[in-house]
Amino acid sequence: MTAAIYYHPEAYSTAGPKLMGRNAAGESFLRGFFAHSRTDAFWVQAGKTEHAQAFAAQAREFGRNEPVKLVSKNNLGALVKPGTLYFPGPDIVDCAWQRSFFGHGSWSLCGVTHTTSSVAAMDAIAGLLVAPIHPWDALICTSLAVKDNVQRVLQTQADYLARRLGASRLIQPQLPVIPLGIHCDDFVFSSAQHSAAREQLALGNALVVLYLGRLSFHAKAHPLAMYQALERAKSKLPAGQEVVLLECGWHANESIRRAFAEAAALACPSVRVITLDGRVEAQRQAAWAAADVFCSLSDNIQESFGIVPLEAMAAGLPVVVSDWDGYRDSVRHGIDGYCVPTLMPAAGLGRDLAMRHALGVDTYDVYCGNASSLVTVDVEAAVHAFAELFASPELRSRMGEAGRQRAREMYDWKAIIPRYETLWQQLGEIRSREGKALQAQTHPWPARMDPFAAFKAYPSTRLKPSTVLALSGADSMERLGRLRGLTMVTSARHVLPEQTECESFLIDLESGPKSAGDLVKVLPKERQTLGLRSLAWLLKLGVVKLAA
Repeated sequence: MTAAIYYHPEAYSTAGPKLMGRNAAGESFLRGFFAHSRTDAFWVQAGKTEHAQAFAAQAREFGRNEPVKLVSKNNLGALVKPGTLYFPGPDIVDCAWQRSFFGHGSWSLCGVTHTTSSVAAMDAIAGLLVAPIHPWDALICTSLAVKDNVQRVLQTQADYLARRLGASRLIQPQLPVIPLGIHCDDFVFSSAQHSAAREQLALGNALVVLYLGRLSFHAKAHPLAMYQALERAKSKLPAGQEVVLLECGWHANESIRRAFAEAAALACPSVRVITLDGRVEAQRQAAWAAADVFCSLSDNIQESFGIVPLEAMAAGLPVVVSDWDGYRDSVRHGIDGYCVPTLMPAAGLGRDLAMRHALGVDTYDVYCGNASSLVTVDVEAAVHAFAELFASPELRSRMGEAGRQRAREMYDWKAIIPRYETLWQQLGEIRSREGKALQAQTHPWPARMDPFAAFKAYPSTRLKPSTVLALSGADSMERLGRLRGLTMVTSARHVLPEQTECESFLIDLESGPKSAGDLVKVLPKERQTLGLRSLAWLLKLGVVKLAA
């Protein structure tokens, strides 16, 4: 079972001006999908032809020669063939409403979480309960912690709907937990590469700790706990043993760069800090190859999974990470590295933060930064983790090899893509069992009703099968030919009726007035409803008229 991929280049590329985790995850997913999908044809839904062409070109670049089939808004019903639409984010609400025109059971929808703390993400999740979402749809949660967050939002929304509307039957999508994947082969470095990278960075015999990712204290990982722990662990080492921290990432602006430098100078003056540009592949590769230990003490609610620790594990590095969100799913404490305990205030102590964010007093970055400032990472535990790893090359090697094996077995896209395809197959089976029981609705999308139903009270009267029509003059056929060519007529090209049908109606009316119902009877059955609309168009042009 495959899925059509909803494709917009921005969602699957790290080349944009504002590189975010979702971009890296999307790019990695698509590469993994092309490498490991078992499909015999690729389906893509795209808003522009050039986007579909870009998707097809990427498939060819990755050596896939299967046909690539385009679904646009003009042939959306073709999604019944792949059976599932994969959307690279949590907001599948609009996709569900769009599907309603073709029947809610026509295909499945599958979204995926990235951060769930933004306004857009939270609204998308809450909106699932009032959209036409069904049990054959899914929102993939990338970690158990994220699934818990999603369920809390859904339950809170359900409680509100129950109080407000008395709603007792609420339908949720499936919430499977499937982690993001990585390409493990990208993180294999030889001893020669290790030596060359250390020489390039003038590291000598230093113990090298790597942090890789956005350098953002307010929206990614506050570095103060890491700085303090490294300084204290360094003090336990023999005199002369150097510790180097590689911060490989990027600062959003000069102010943040200075904030990092200021904090490092104060909190870890004995540790040499080298900053590398994580947007430059050569610098990223050097960082991975040179490091002895990886560290990421994330404490931010915008984090949801954490792909970089997996990359570190694939590189054979022992990891020191916070016991936070998805990190705890992937890193086994004492086996692949260390999970450092975290603490946050009890529920009820952050309502002012939520209110300020909701009212627009605080931006999203400020909201995340305020919350992060109240999350504690256990510095004592981090000191212990660094001290243990610094003291034992054998421990570093053993943990690094355990992590490498775990990454390959569980987190390489070779293992993850089959889980996606199995999910899509399961959704199809649920849809096959339960979707047939749905009854078609006259107005499947209430907010996008047939305009002639929604604005029914506007006109004096309406065209019905019983409405009697007559020619407006002996030259009706000739006037039709002249009027049909006007720009202001042809501009509404979607509703232009067939010329042959119009001529048929006019010929039929030459013998006298007739009801609209009688006039359309000569058409094939599947055209009779639109035939009534064509008669309205002829009335608009004044070629026919209402019979007195």
